Amino acid sequence: MPSLHALLALCLLLLGAHAYAEGEASPASGEPTDTDASTVKRTALPERSQSDASALERQLQDKQQQQLKAAEESFLALWLPANVGEPSGAVILLPGDDESADWPQSIGPLRRKLPDAGWHSLSLSLPDPQAGIPPVRSADTDPASQPTAAQAEESTDEPDPTETAGTAPVENQPPSVTSDREAQRKAHAERVLARIEAGIAFAQQQQAKTIVLLGHGSGAYWAARFLAERQPKDVQNLLLVAAKRPDGFSPALEELIPSLKLATGDFYYEEQTRDRNAALERLQTSKRQKHPAYIQIAMQALPGNPAAEQEQLSRRIRGWLSKHLHTSAR
Repeated sequence: MPSLHALLALCLLLLGAHAYAEGEASPASGEPTDTDASTVKRTALPERSQSDASALERQLQDKQQQQLKAAEESFLALWLPANVGEPSGAVILLPGDDESADWPQSIGPLRRKLPDAGWHSLSLSLPDPQAGIPPVRSADTDPASQPTAAQAEESTDEPDPTETAGTAPVENQPPSVTSDREAQRKAHAERVLARIEAGIAFAQQQQAKTIVLLGHGSGAYWAARFLAERQPKDVQNLLLVAAKRPDGFSPALEELIPSLKLATGDFYYEEQTRDRNAALERLQTSKRQKHPAYIQIAMQALPGNPAAEQEQLSRRIRGWLSKHLHTSAR
């Protein structure tokens, strides 16, 4: 009977191997399967502004760094005290979209040069522009909506209404999409304005007798909007450098800035047609509204000599601060 015993052993061996294979294929208890893998949450990536701030923390001296708090979140600000016995006040610098608190254009050079002119400088880190707001895509730009070559050949001059009924143009988004975008923009604006308010509070703690808001690019928009909405009594001076309104936000700068009636210095580069035309609109509106202290300064862009361009801006800013500054009544 040796052959019968051998056959029986072979069958048991095959059955054991099959059971082992099934055990390997089945998922372990508590592990996600293919059906629930899509529900596993991924760790959110940090904002670019947070990564930039972390890099600055490694590069700059600790005494320049200030961790301020606004709306339950901390953010980095860069502080340099004035290099004089009796400072004139503090200039709070607001960078534009995708710019850091030490951006090499305007923000960084000004924050380092203002202390030699008798001013404290405080440069704020602002949150990512419209963080969490998905871009608007139309059917023309969405790759998933583009027909294949075979579909293009089968298409006729008059499309089937049932096939196009589900696509909405960008300007005719569903109410839910529009409301979501508006809510996200409102949340972003609140974050920015809260950080500006925290910067002003810090400057007040340093006994700054005069506080000036200076914004570069979209930072100029946020400076003007903060002054229009919050109307702080201790801030009577506004400086704008290459002012730009961030996409999707209102009102327009030519409506917002002239209505403030504060001492305002509007610096722009005249070689750029769009910026020059926008500056002209702001100037004309300020005249119609009889703005009492609106000064516009045209500058020359020097792309081949960035050091000279930044020195030009620094001189013009210092000149405005010495001639057109309004001191706050405290």
